[in-house]
Amino acid sequence: MSPVARKKLGKFALNGAGIAVFLFAVFPVYWMVSTAFKPNDQIFTTDFIPFPSPPSLDHVERVFTKGVAGHPIWQFLINSAIVALSTVLIGAVFALLAATAVSRFRFRFRTSFLILLLIVQMVPAEALLIPLFVMARRLGLADQLLGLVVLNVGLTLPFSIWMLRTFVAAVPKELEEAAWIDGASRFSTFWRVLFPLVAPGLVATSIFAFITTWNEFVIALTLIGDQGKYTMPIALKFFVGQRSTDWGAIMAASTLMTIPVLIFFLLVQRRMVSGLVAGAVKG
Repeated sequence: MSPVARKKLGKFALNGAGIAVFLFAVFPVYWMVSTAFKPNDQIFTTDFIPFPSPPSLDHVERVFTKGVAGHPIWQFLINSAIVALSTVLIGAVFALLAATAVSRFRFRFRTSFLILLLIVQMVPAEALLIPLFVMARRLGLADQLLGLVVLNVGLTLPFSIWMLRTFVAAVPKELEEAAWIDGASRFSTFWRVLFPLVAPGLVATSIFAFITTWNEFVIALTLIGDQGKYTMPIALKFFVGQRSTDWGAIMAASTLMTIPVLIFFLLVQRRMVSGLVAGAVKG
């Protein structure tokens, strides 16, 4: 086989693998959306029906009109948005400051701190569930959205710091030194020199924190007892009964839950791609 033919074959195999991975990732989303618009007789049939014929809005209308557990569906979406956005904003501030300190300063136990971040990431959240709940209750944060924000910040912060430190380290320190020579203060240098260059990486880490918090279920279910303060992942469980499951309503509510994440991702996707590429330049 000639080198040209071998190159074409490798490119074909690579494109085929990419398409296969894409279909594998997209198929569950397609099935969720299509099921949301299928009538019940098409949902529970054993025949393969790729598209609802005709489309039905019964499940979507039921989710919007009846709500969940006596509350409108918008209330759970707002609760999820409050928790996720607050976690992203608070976590971004602490992650940026901590990543800057780890990357720019040489202090005692710096290496131990970085290793500790990795160890915390390896511990499953379920193992920390009981101590986190006890701490939240003693601090008066149980059954409060604020408590959910604090816990999610603590869970997403180690990964955010570890990921963001690579972006801070990729910025040449000479740029900051040049700003100091020109008379800029440390805060001015941080805000006008370092922050604009690290902003793409900050967006990338914020997206991961947002998606993680938006989809979080176990901690929210344990901490929140008031149904009016439930987030969307908890609201979905009300469609599951002891003897039956309303799959149409689950798929309709899940589709609605996916829309804000999709919109958020589309708005910041360019920043995310540039941030990931910039972070890969230097570790």
